[in-house]
Amino acid sequence: MATFWTKKNEDIENEKTAMPWGELWVKEDRNFPRRRRLKAALFDLDGTLMDTEGQYSVFWGATARKYRPDVPQLEQLIKGTTLTQIYANYFPNPQWQQEITKKLDAWEAQMHYEFYPGVLNFLKDLKRNGVKCAVVTSSNIPKLESVKRQIPELGALFDKVLTAEDFTASKPEPDCYLLGAQTFDADVDECVVFEDAYTGLQAGMASGIFTIGLTTGHTREEIEDKCHYVLEGFEGMNYAKLVDILIKVKV
Repeated sequence: MATFWTKKNEDIENEKTAMPWGELWVKEDRNFPRRRRLKAALFDLDGTLMDTEGQYSVFWGATARKYRPDVPQLEQLIKGTTLTQIYANYFPNPQWQQEITKKLDAWEAQMHYEFYPGVLNFLKDLKRNGVKCAVVTSSNIPKLESVKRQIPELGALFDKVLTAEDFTASKPEPDCYLLGAQTFDADVDECVVFEDAYTGLQAGMASGIFTIGLTTGHTREEIEDKCHYVLEGFEGMNYAKLVDILIKVKV
């Protein structure tokens, strides 16, 4: 369970002497700043930062018709799952996997990548306030290279990009988000996760990091019990609002 820390007064130099904000609240101390120390923001990519769902539905729909015509609406069934899980559940034949991977790499190379409204302003405001930002995705390096070709500023927006090659256990295991925290020498209570898919939300929650669910792929009702807080979108979102959420939401 995450515990966020704050300073009682700005002149406290040694953060180890600071008292947890929740304890200060219980003691009815109203002098401490209503903020939490936030060191790193960890973002999933597809469906969280970028709207790519429709393009993937086209690819997997065509793939299913060729290899698994016995599974109707397979492109809907696999939403929110990793490539490893898709292969294990629906395409166990190694030859199929080799062929699909080659086609998927080619497809992703020509996909259109664009941030959701509000993402850029939010990222820039986080950076202005000293928060480290990372992409934590189950996509591979070739996919991220395709994204970077269309969005050259990706490297400037994020301090780190973690891909499938960086961890052995994919979402819903928490390894990727724990690695994200470790990358910035941050404790789990100094981070926040942004996710949209069931497996990603599960990974965030399992890591012990405060997890915010985006309603880009699921309704509020479908994910509200799978994360700490539900966010409708990034428009109007900024550092101050995020800190306010972290302070007010009990975990």
